[in-house]
Amino acid sequence: MKVPKEINTYCPRCKTHTIHTVTLYKKGKERALAEGARRYARKKKGYGSSRKPVQKRFAKTTKKLSIKLKCKVCGYQNQRKGIRLKKLEIV
Repeated sequence: MKVPKEINTYCPRCKTHTIHTVTLYKKGKERALAEGARRYARKKKGYGSSRKPVQKRFAKTTKKLSIKLKCKVCGYQNQRKGIRLKKLEIV
């Protein structure tokens, strides 16, 4: 799917439609000492197998990709709901 570099859409901070720059949302690095990571490590520790069964057959062929929007007027960053795509091209 092709998406333009700039989109005119609603900005919640400006409370009007403004031009937004479009980028692909990418997940940041996970913190090793976060509570969830500590809990997962504690459950995995010791004898026995993994906490949850490993999925062998996948039903979905694509992942959901989110679009990150940044307002050119105030710099407010917003995300648009993820869509199932094989490839996202910002033109």
